[in-house]
Amino acid sequence: MAKRSAGILPYRRSTNELQVLLVHPGGPFWQSRDLGAWSIAKGEYGDDEQAEPAARREFAEETGWELNGALILLGELRQRGGKLVTAFAAESDFDAGTLRSNMFEMEWPPRSGRMQTFPEIDRAAWFGLDMAREKLLVGQRPFLDRLVVSV
Repeated sequence: MAKRSAGILPYRRSTNELQVLLVHPGGPFWQSRDLGAWSIAKGEYGDDEQAEPAARREFAEETGWELNGALILLGELRQRGGKLVTAFAAESDFDAGTLRSNMFEMEWPPRSGRMQTFPEIDRAAWFGLDMAREKLLVGQRPFLDRLVVSV
């Protein structure tokens, strides 16, 4: 069975355009990647959990922000690696500078025997839809089209 993730795509309406909040993965593998590397804030969940509560939990863990309002279901997509991602949208206006991500530990550099700690998400930013399409992982880009239709 494929792994499943759920996440939330916050959006806001500025004067001239719809904007979305994307997150950049932390750690040394993603450090110098930008275009096509950003994501919605999401995380894995098991068979004993529903997608919406998992999305809320993962969003809070990865960003430090709580979302209590209604969510709009954007559906499910299969990413290139086979993982199924369910996304929700929520209108909000977080200050990206207040991001507080959870941390993970890994051996770095590889085969060094040295463990280092990195943030799961190293930054968040608001983007207009055109720039978001460039920044977002290819497999998640259809969520932007679904958002436009839904709001």
